Amino acid sequence: MANQKKKFFSHETLETNIGLLIIASILVVSFAGLVQIVPLYFQHSTTEPTEGVEPYEALQLVGRDIYIREGCVGCHSQQIRMLQSEVQRYGPYSLAGEFVYDHPFLWGSKRTGPDLARVGGRYSDEWHRIHLRNPRDLVPESNMPAYPWLQHNSVEGVDVQGRMRALRAIGVPYTDEQIAQAPEQLQGRTEEDALVMYLQSLGVAGREAAARAVAEGSR
Repeated sequence: MANQKKKFFSHETLETNIGLLIIASILVVSFAGLVQIVPLYFQHSTTEPTEGVEPYEALQLVGRDIYIREGCVGCHSQQIRMLQSEVQRYGPYSLAGEFVYDHPFLWGSKRTGPDLARVGGRYSDEWHRIHLRNPRDLVPESNMPAYPWLQHNSVEGVDVQGRMRALRAIGVPYTDEQIAQAPEQLQGRTEEDALVMYLQSLGVAGREAAARAVAEGSR
């Protein structure tokens, strides 16, 4: 009997029984995932906003949707890793609390272009406009596509209020007043305006908090 039980739980039994192997694999992966993920929901550093981080304004939120629509996340990351080379190039490494209002996250996984996590305030609005219309006017070797049509497309009429209500339903603290005033921010604005506003917001609020975290970590 003991030999039979030992044989049942042997590697040979798993390797020759595909159904049992699948079940065992699912159990192991599920347990490992729970151990890694569940504790994060109880850590304030991952569930609470970093000091100074606020929900996107209406025009910035529309710009973020345009960023997603145009596939910018396919070539640009928004996550500075804790590597000296990245910190020196892009600025303080990213903190989880900077992204609590991002739905979905746009961390990205590829850098055909540079990381944009701290691009806010690095260049002027006019620089961004020129760069969006024809990147090679500013960076001759750039392989980024041009987006000249954005300057002609109006964002008036975009249902940003519905978007803000949906985000509020999942925890983003928009007030009734902010939602009511949202259409006013879109009047006379273009998709280019919205995208520039979004880019200029990236990393600005969390930059000081992230810099402090880097300084404390280096002690």
